[in-house]
Amino acid sequence: MRNRAFVLPVLVTLCFVITSVAQVKQAPPNPPADERFKADILLVVAHPDDETMVTGYFARAVYDEHRRVAVVFTTRGDGGGNAVGNEQAAGLGVVREIEGRRALASLGIMNVWFLNGPDTPGQDVLRSLETWNHGATLGQVIRLVRLTRPEVILTWLPAYVAGENHDDHQAAGVIATEAFDMAGDPTVFPEQISAPRNRWSISNLTEGLHSWQPKKIYYFTDASHLDFIEGQGPKYSTLDTSPSRQVPYFRLAAEEMAHHLTQGDTGQMAKAALAKGDFRYFQEPERLIFGKSLVQSSVTGDIFEGVSPGPIPFAPVRGYQSRTRSGLSLELGGPWAFYRDFWVVHSLDHLAQLLPNPEVAVGGGETLHIPILIRNDTDRAVEVTLNATLPPDWKELSGTARYPVLAHDEYPVQAFCVAPSKQASEWQPLTWTAEVNGKAAGSVSVRVQLAGGGLPQ
Repeated sequence: MRNRAFVLPVLVTLCFVITSVAQVKQAPPNPPADERFKADILLVVAHPDDETMVTGYFARAVYDEHRRVAVVFTTRGDGGGNAVGNEQAAGLGVVREIEGRRALASLGIMNVWFLNGPDTPGQDVLRSLETWNHGATLGQVIRLVRLTRPEVILTWLPAYVAGENHDDHQAAGVIATEAFDMAGDPTVFPEQISAPRNRWSISNLTEGLHSWQPKKIYYFTDASHLDFIEGQGPKYSTLDTSPSRQVPYFRLAAEEMAHHLTQGDTGQMAKAALAKGDFRYFQEPERLIFGKSLVQSSVTGDIFEGVSPGPIPFAPVRGYQSRTRSGLSLELGGPWAFYRDFWVVHSLDHLAQLLPNPEVAVGGGETLHIPILIRNDTDRAVEVTLNATLPPDWKELSGTARYPVLAHDEYPVQAFCVAPSKQASEWQPLTWTAEVNGKAAGSVSVRVQLAGGGLPQ
C-alpha cells in the first residue's frame, strides 16, 4: 500500500512536467549582425572627392583582393565652387552626393553614407568641429562603425600641416580617430547597442547594434610636402596592372575621379587626363601614415598585416591627464594646443614627431592668425611683454603688447600679421618671445609657407 501511495503522486508529477515542457515555446534564433554592411575597410572623409586620395589602392583592394569597402562622407561638399553649372549651397550638395555615389559605384563600392555637416572652408579644425556639432557627428560615425564592423579605418591625418588646407579634412580625421577608440565601449552611446524590445514591431527607440573595436587605423594627407611621411606607413603603387580588369590601377583611379565634374581640381582634371592620355598625376604612389594597430603589425607593412577575422576586445586609450606646470610658459594655442593633447589622449604620440616645427601655409598678402597662450602657474599676478620677430616685408597687426596675467591663469593672445605679397620658395620663420621684468619667459615659433591657391586660414 505504501508503494502504491508513493508511485501515484510521482506519476502525476511526471505527467505535469512533461506537459509543461511540451507547452514551452521555442525561441527564434537571435539574428547576427547584418552581413550586407560588413566592411574590411571603412573610409571616413569630409567631402565627395576626398576618397580619390586612395582610390588607386581601393581598385586593388576591391577588384583583386576582394576587400569590402564602405565610405562615410561627413559633409556633402556644399561650400565649394561648381565647374559645370549654377547649382550652389544645398543644391550643389545634392549634386555632389550623386557624383560621389556614382564615382564609388564605378569601383563596386555601394555602402556609402553622407552626414549633415556643413562644408566649412578654412584651416582651423576647431571651426569645423563646431559647425558640425562635434558630438552629434561623432555619434553618427560611431553608429556606422558599429554597423559596418571594419577591420581597418582610413581617414585624413589629424594634424595642422602646410598644404593640408581644409579644416574639414582634419575634423574627419579627429572624429574617425575618436570613433576608433569609442565604438567598442558599450557605455559610449549605449542606446545604439541596447536590444530593441520587439524588432518585429514599431516604436523601438534603441538600435540593436553591436559594440565593435576596429583593429587598425591609417591616415593620409594632401600636404604640399611629403618628406615628413616617408617611411611612416605603407606605400601602394598605382603602376601595377589589375589582373581582373587588365588596366593599370592609375587608370581606374582616373576614371573614378572623373565623376566629380563639379570640381575643377579633381573631376575636370581627371576628365582632361583621360582625354589626353596624360596620367602623370595618377601614377604617383599612394602613401599612408601608420596610426596604430591593436594586432601585431609593422609600420610599413600592408594594412591587413596581422588582421584575422572576428572581433577583438575593446582597447581603452589612456585618456586626458592634466600636466603638472610651474612658473611661466608660452605655447601655441588653438588647433596646435588641441593636437598636443589629442595625440597623447588617443595613444598617437608618434604623430607629434612627424613635424619637428609647427607650420602653416598662407597666400601672399593674406593675414595670418597665430593664437598664443601665456600661462602663469605661479602664485602671483605678472605682466608679460610679448614681442614678435618677423621676416622682412611682414607687417604685424597685433600681438606685441604687455599682458596682465593673473596667478594660475592663462591669457589667450590673438596675434595677426600680414604676409608679403610675393611668394617665396623658402619657409618663413615667425617667432614670439615673452619677457617678465626684462627676463626671458619663453618663446614660440611657426614656419610659414607662402603659397597661392589655399583656403583662408
